[in-house]
Amino acid sequence: MYDQPRPNASPTAMTFEQMLERVRYEGAYPTRERAAEAVHQVLAALGRQVTGQERADLARCLPIEAGLALTTSVHAIEPLTGWGFVKDLAARTGATPATVRWDAGAVLATVKRLAGDDLTARILNRLPDGWALLFGQAQLRRREPIAA
Repeated sequence: MYDQPRPNASPTAMTFEQMLERVRYEGAYPTRERAAEAVHQVLAALGRQVTGQERADLARCLPIEAGLALTTSVHAIEPLTGWGFVKDLAARTGATPATVRWDAGAVLATVKRLAGDDLTARILNRLPDGWALLFGQAQLRRREPIAA
C-alpha cells in the first residue's frame, strides 16, 4: 500500500525515512528517533493550524506517515501567530520555546521543500503573522487578507 504512487505527489517527493534524514540533517539531531519526534510533534501542531484545501494539498505532498501526523489532529479554535505556535507547542511538549523553534525550523524547512513555493505561499497567506520565519523565509510585508 505504501509503495503505490500517489496522485499530485510532490515533484521532490521523498520517503518518510528520507524525510527523517533530511530533518535530522537540518536540525543537527543526534539520532533518527529525535528527528522523528520533532517531525511528529511539529506536524501535529501544524495540522491544528492549517485548514481546508491547503491542509489536504500539503498532506498529499508529504510521505504518508508525515501526512497522517498532519491530518489526524483536530483544528484549533483560534489561529496562532508564529510565536503563539511556538509557545503552544512548548507548553504541550514540555520543551523550551527555543527548542520548539529549532524543531519547527528543521521540520518546516523540509516541509517547504516538499510542498514547493506555490503551496507554501498559499499556506502562509492563510496563517497569521510570524509563520514565514518558521518556514525559513523572511516576512517582508504584512499579508493581505484573502476574500472568503
